[in-house]
Amino acid sequence: MIGMSQFNAPAYDIERPTGQCALTGKALEPRETYIATLVEDGDALQRVDVCREAWEGGQRPEHLFSYWQATVPEPNEKKKLFVDDEVLMNLLERLADAEQPQRIAFRFVLTLILMRKKLLRYDETEKRADGGDEEEVQEWWRLKPKLDLSKGPMGKWDEDRTIEVLDPRLDEAGIRQVTDQLSEILQAEL
Repeated sequence: MIGMSQFNAPAYDIERPTGQCALTGKALEPRETYIATLVEDGDALQRVDVCREAWEGGQRPEHLFSYWQATVPEPNEKKKLFVDDEVLMNLLERLADAEQPQRIAFRFVLTLILMRKKLLRYDETEKRADGGDEEEVQEWWRLKPKLDLSKGPMGKWDEDRTIEVLDPRLDEAGIRQVTDQLSEILQAEL
């Protein structure tokens, strides 16, 4: 198993949007919608933007992990302050089986963001031996999601479902670093 000190390892180097479709080379114009994707590249996740025409024509990047619709901002426009809650929850769920330290850290920070948005509720922490030679104890957070994300923080909790998230014991600097990377990936202020 991975040692906890590895969670503060170098972060993903995910590029900012390039302003062009990675599959066709077409320039993406302000206010144009496109599909932002994350693709798996070994242990890393890489952002790849695809123009709507290519996406609707069935073109997809290899090793697709996740995707969402985005809009090219106007020059000098402030970042959007809203990120689709479905995208965040989907990323959280897609990272459930992650074993790489960076992905576990991403998942933990997504959990914190969803808790802040009142879309996840912390219930308890369960301590488990990690199964490695040193028998290090891991802390797993047990959380309840909202039954219907479209109702936002006013919706009911899904009492029949539990989400478990490993606490990688990130320090404040580690949390800020991962949050900044997520902001770049999602083009939003988190």
